[in-house]
Amino acid sequence: MQMEEDLQTLLQDLEALKACISNPSRVDSVDQVMNLKKAGMAKRSKVKDMSAEVIDNNPYSRLMALQRMGIVVNYERIREFSVAIVVRGVGSVAAEMLTRCGIGRLLLYDYDTVGMTKTDAAVQTLEEINPDVVLESYSLNITTVEGFGVFMESLKREVSLRSKQKSRVDLVLSCVDNYEARMVVNQVGCLFFGHCFPYSFKKLCVSEDAVSGHIQLLVPGETACFACAPPLVVASGVDERTLKREGVCAASLPTTMGVVAGLLVQNALKYLLKFGNVSPYLEEYLQAKPAREAAAKAKLEAESSENDGPLHVDNEWNISVVDDKEIETINASSSSAALPEGLIHELPVAEIDPGAVETKEIEDDLMELQRQLDALNAS
Repeated sequence: MQMEEDLQTLLQDLEALKACISNPSRVDSVDQVMNLKKAGMAKRSKVKDMSAEVIDNNPYSRLMALQRMGIVVNYERIREFSVAIVVRGVGSVAAEMLTRCGIGRLLLYDYDTVGMTKTDAAVQTLEEINPDVVLESYSLNITTVEGFGVFMESLKREVSLRSKQKSRVDLVLSCVDNYEARMVVNQVGCLFFGHCFPYSFKKLCVSEDAVSGHIQLLVPGETACFACAPPLVVASGVDERTLKREGVCAASLPTTMGVVAGLLVQNALKYLLKFGNVSPYLEEYLQAKPAREAAAKAKLEAESSENDGPLHVDNEWNISVVDDKEIETINASSSSAALPEGLIHELPVAEIDPGAVETKEIEDDLMELQRQLDALNAS
């Protein structure tokens, strides 16, 4: 409130100064300053404590209502958590969602520029949305030696938020768009923090294309990491950089990024605030079902047409694969060709000698009698 009063006083002084200036160009300059000050007044002040009170200047009333509904035990705990986001496309949307939710601290990593560094631009926008969030901007490439060192140190650094106890990053959202960067995040989480340090953080990895996306929870020492189950193209030994063509950009839709980012942040909130069930793996297809089925059917037909020829045509063991019906046809034709018409093959029935059977039964009785005598003698 004091800041708003000071700004109001400054505006009054500028109005008085404007009345004393005769030069039109100087009057325009004063007007520009006044407009900037008015824009600053429009920005809300920080909120010290979250409240469920339903009033116009309370941005958290609907979020705190989750406690009244029994969904979350203590929503205000969200201010105690730190989340790191390796930004790219999905990460930009996720960062805004977490800012609106009132997360305590956000660490943003990216190396792109949009007039200014992408992370600095994001910080400016997010501060306007919610000045209560502590924002840290890191304009770097985490796959370089220098960037990797800064990335790891920033995750280890302890910061005091609402509580007196210092804490490190609680969750990392890996929203990168290439395998190399994913492996860097995986290495920091699993190899360094999971084993070499007594502290470990959890990761939510995400990827999306124009019409689909997936989210995966990685817990060091508990779940399979990203290196355990690499993509097929990586497992096949193909260099992913050879798959990219110069001047060709991968397809992407803001709507897909929004849906995938929403599911990602929902999973993050479930994990941090301990409500609901965190999905260990979530996949979302936004393409129409008939179109997906048609594409899958066409792929199967193409694969089957390639395999129409016989298997094992030539091999050193003279093995061939035939259908069961073909075997029956071959057997029938071979048997009928060997005998005159009307005759068939029959296996001979063995003749049993009754005397041989009787002799065997006598031998069995004698052996049983001998066992009984041996038992009596032993007792």
